Amino acid sequence: MRSGRLKRAKTLVKNVMVDLGHWTCKEQWDELPFGFVYLITNRTNDMKYIGKKQIERRTRRKPLKGKKRKRIFIGESDWKTYTGSSDRLNADIKKLGKKKFTFEVIRSGGNKSELAYMETLYQFQAEALFSEEYYNGIMNIRIGKVNFTKRPPKLLLS
Repeated sequence: MRSGRLKRAKTLVKNVMVDLGHWTCKEQWDELPFGFVYLITNRTNDMKYIGKKQIERRTRRKPLKGKKRKRIFIGESDWKTYTGSSDRLNADIKKLGKKKFTFEVIRSGGNKSELAYMETLYQFQAEALFSEEYYNGIMNIRIGKVNFTKRPPKLLLS
């Protein structure tokens, strides 16, 4: 009898929608991933921005008195209200308002290296640095060995 209620409770928890803030996502998330790669589109002039955002934030604090190991706290970042790191993009969002922009999640990632790789891959495929259609102005790339949590995409060479 008791196990039946527990099974129903687990299925109810699984079907709960994750609050995404202003983001739209085609993927189904049962739980929050480590982070995601996103595309922000200005609907008035069709300019775009490709970036990445970590959902999980780790803060390090000094060790307690008499201890050597730093204390690490894991929490949630400001991802629900985040609007990108481009100054030009944020100036346009401030001027036009959030309603004139679409915020969509392209792909979720399970670790930092996967997010960095996927963001760079999408920026290269879109030629974001060469096009005036993108707010992207710089790529800071620091990638080590990439451990994918799900299957990596194939390159779209044409």
